[in-house]
Amino acid sequence: MAGVAVVSDSNAYLPKQLAEANGLVMLQQYVIYGDGRRVHEDEVDLDGFFEDMRSAELPTTSHPTTDDFREAYEQLLATAEAIVSVHSSGQLSRTIDAANEAAQQLDATDRITVIDSQSAGGGLGLIALAAARRAAAGESREKVIETAEEAKAELKMWFAIDTLEFLRRSGRIGAASAWVGSTLRVKPILTIEDGQMMPVERVRSTERAFERLVDYARQRHSSGADAWVVQHVRSPELAERLIEQARDVFETEPVFVSEIGAVVGAHTGPGVIGLGALPARLLT
Repeated sequence: MAGVAVVSDSNAYLPKQLAEANGLVMLQQYVIYGDGRRVHEDEVDLDGFFEDMRSAELPTTSHPTTDDFREAYEQLLATAEAIVSVHSSGQLSRTIDAANEAAQQLDATDRITVIDSQSAGGGLGLIALAAARRAAAGESREKVIETAEEAKAELKMWFAIDTLEFLRRSGRIGAASAWVGSTLRVKPILTIEDGQMMPVERVRSTERAFERLVDYARQRHSSGADAWVVQHVRSPELAERLIEQARDVFETEPVFVSEIGAVVGAHTGPGVIGLGALPARLLT
């Protein structure tokens, strides 16, 4: 049998080629429209999606089903000794519940380890990638799990958003709810701590939010976290500026750059820009 298989999902927004090159099995999240259509996230037209979100009947989102996980796990268990399945924070998504249910239905909890990344988006992507690279190197299940847990502890990510309205509507707002209703025209900067959305600070303009993200890149570099990512929602020009600035700070290329899709975008809205990093040794 082969060694350890690593599974994650599309909430990581890893470029497809990067996931495939590292042997990551990626399950798709879903968007559900008002007419009942259930569409894989990678098939969603984002411009149309955000236009629909302005209508009275909002699209909703859903994690991979227990059946999706069971099918993937069954195929992998035919050749792999063990599976490490890394997914979004259980406080933001029920993805890990579906994964655990599938493992139990297969009576394979002794071979399947489900890890709550306590993150989402690029943070989830970096943690899953760290685990996958350990697995690809032929490391044991215990070492793959240990690496994922260490990546969780070392990962930090900030992101600036245009408005808290989408988070408020989705119920994913966490401690940032204290900022709802503010009369100030501000751009919130948030992070994820212990699996929850947490406020960092409020600034008065997109440009100031951008400057603070560059400051944050400098902080991460000075702490030895040099494996970095940039993600955005419908903000490619701002993302490119941040990449250029961060490249100068870290003096390395990003691990990946990607646009956040509909499932996370439904909770943040468009206009998101974020940067995260962890120590590069975890990805080697």
